[in-house]
Order: sequence, then C-alpha cells, then structure tokens
Amino acid sequence: MRCPFCDELEDRVVDSRMAKEGEVIRRRRECTSCHRRFTTYERVEEILPVVVKKDGRREPFDRGKILAGIKKACEKRPISTSTIEAAADRIEKRIQEMGESEIESRVIGEEVMKELHQLDQVAYVRFASVYREFKDIDQFMDELKMLAQQRRDR
Repeated sequence: MRCPFCDELEDRVVDSRMAKEGEVIRRRRECTSCHRRFTTYERVEEILPVVVKKDGRREPFDRGKILAGIKKACEKRPISTSTIEAAADRIEKRIQEMGESEIESRVIGEEVMKELHQLDQVAYVRFASVYREFKDIDQFMDELKMLAQQRRDR
C-alpha cells in the first residue's frame, strides 16, 4: 500500500479491526519510511452490474457517484457523514441483491430517492429537482405538496 504522505510502498499493519458488521476490515498502517500512520479499508470485491445510462451508454457501477449525489443533496443539512455512508451502503447492497448484470441508472436514482426520502425531506427535494429535471416551479411545488400530504397522513 502506497503511503499517502511520502509515496513509499513499504508499510506495516499496526492494527486490524472489523467494521460495518464484518463487511469491511479497517487497517491502521505505519509507513516504514516517514513513520506516519494512515488507515485503509479492505472489502470483498463484489461483482456489480454495469450501469445503463439514459442515452444508452454503459459504464461500471460506481459507489462514489451515489455517495457524491447524496452528499450534494445533504449539503448544509444536519446529517452526519456516517449516516450518508450507511445510506450509500444500503443502496449498494440492494443493487447487489438484485443480481442483475446490467441495471438502468433510473433504478439507482429511485433507490437514492427512497433513502433520501427517509433521511431528510429537504435533501430529498434537492435531489429530486435535479434527478427528475424539474422544468418549472410548478413541478417543484407539486413535489412539495406531495411531501406535505405524506407528512399529514402519518
């Protein structure tokens, strides 16, 4: 593992622990050259589906894109990084459980919407406005009215 501070390739593992209910191993490493410590995470490489975009292009599944979308929607909201990570983990797990070799980007977007709907309604509306490509204020207001109605029904 390359040291993020000095680019040295040699390090030693100082500590290993399971994380995320045993799905990830967290390792503390110490560089043999600069003696600084850093953390790495190890997870099983799972076969994830190819994402089929709206225009028909295909690209590899990228958890980072899901994470970035959720983070952007949650910007300046009282939502912790660990909560956002957990949401991305749940989405990734549901996609894996589908067992498909290809998945439409629309399906991933809907999964993100479900998570955000439960997580934070402001973040949900932010994401929905971009994802559903609201063209005007009426579409935005319709989404807000739907949320308000759901809140009253609870």
